[in-house]
Amino acid sequence: MHPFDRVVLIFNPNSTGNASGLAAELGDELARRRPDLPVMLQKTEHAGHARDLARDAALTGCPLLVSVSGDGGYSEIVDGAMQSGNAAVVCAVLPAGNANDHWRATREQPLVDAIVNGSVTRIDLLRLTVGGSSPTTRYAHSYIGLGLTPVVAVDLQKGGKGSVKEALTAMRAFAGFRPFEIQLENGSRQRFDSIVFANISEMAKVATVSDDDGRPDDGKFEVITVKHTAKWLLLGTAIKAAVHGLGPQPSVREYRFTNLEQMPIQVDGEVMELGAGARARVDIAHQVMQTVL
Repeated sequence: MHPFDRVVLIFNPNSTGNASGLAAELGDELARRRPDLPVMLQKTEHAGHARDLARDAALTGCPLLVSVSGDGGYSEIVDGAMQSGNAAVVCAVLPAGNANDHWRATREQPLVDAIVNGSVTRIDLLRLTVGGSSPTTRYAHSYIGLGLTPVVAVDLQKGGKGSVKEALTAMRAFAGFRPFEIQLENGSRQRFDSIVFANISEMAKVATVSDDDGRPDDGKFEVITVKHTAKWLLLGTAIKAAVHGLGPQPSVREYRFTNLEQMPIQVDGEVMELGAGARARVDIAHQVMQTVL
């Protein structure tokens, strides 16, 4: 018995990676190789729409939700699927974005082959919970970042993508970047330039954040911290991550902190705001999501 009863391809028609064309190609190939498997194409119309489409599609049956996008679009689909509460839903990504970190770190075979073969496995998700009695919960497939990571992401949204534009934007963001302070669970306060909670071993196209396997199904995530330091030392850390990797990093199942001032936080490719005084918890949701690899 096939693990899903239909395929829903969700894409942004304005994507820089020709998501419309890639979605159509995958739909045609599936129609040829699996004519008995219904395929539906759905385009997004605004930011956050992929989350709504995924949640609605996941409410019934056993769908395979394919995000034809980059990390941000896939993050919306994963979060929408988890919001549906349907444990039978399967999620996957066909890369059509900028970084495509999750696809690069986890792919094992062409997506169309994985779908035809029904090669389903379970992976972990990072879970961000913010607030007390009525918390906000968001799921991430690859990483959650504080500090320099979301600052660069915000500027990229304003300045546009493309290798030259990205490089200039990153340099401007780095020049104007300020450190942040958080209160840890033990009550101590510390200043950081960057914290990344990672469910995969690579991010930002070329940076290797851990020499460990960084497996997305081991029930743990890596915490990569860079305490506040001189900018030239911070730049050296970034170069080391890109060229040699940062080496083994601490693996945990949970990390709690209180944010002391308003600042952005990046959840995969999306950016949201953390208010001053917000209590946050990042933990691992062990093997809660089905995917095809």
